[in-house]
Amino acid sequence: MDYSILSSQLYSLIHNVPHTVANLANAAALLFNSLEDLNWAGFYILEGDTLVLGPFQGQPACIEIPMGKGVCGTAAMKKETVVVANVHEFPGHIACDSASNSEIVIPLFKDGEVVGVLDIDSPVFSRFSEEDRIGLENFADILQKELF
Repeated sequence: MDYSILSSQLYSLIHNVPHTVANLANAAALLFNSLEDLNWAGFYILEGDTLVLGPFQGQPACIEIPMGKGVCGTAAMKKETVVVANVHEFPGHIACDSASNSEIVIPLFKDGEVVGVLDIDSPVFSRFSEEDRIGLENFADILQKELF
């Protein structure tokens, strides 16, 4: 995957568009339709101490995830990207879709504080590489600069 092209496409879609939910919906669709071997791509937005389901592509998902719980809550609490090669071995994994076997979660920030997460699941074990992590963190940076 050429993440520089993906990031350019994202920027073109959302730059100067003042609608956060619509922009997140387009970002989720862009990821879901551009990356191989995904079964879910989307966002959770932090409300108080709970991550609440936002725009996504894939099967229906968990609506609320407490901070510190599952991969999403852990990434938000630690304020760092979490890559999990096998979600079935992750302590406290929340199985929203039984087809998911690996996951990457990138926290989203505003003024240094977590405002949500980008969550991507795959049915393939060890799907997400270091190249994916770097590329998706750059993708998330564009979202942060344009939306939050």
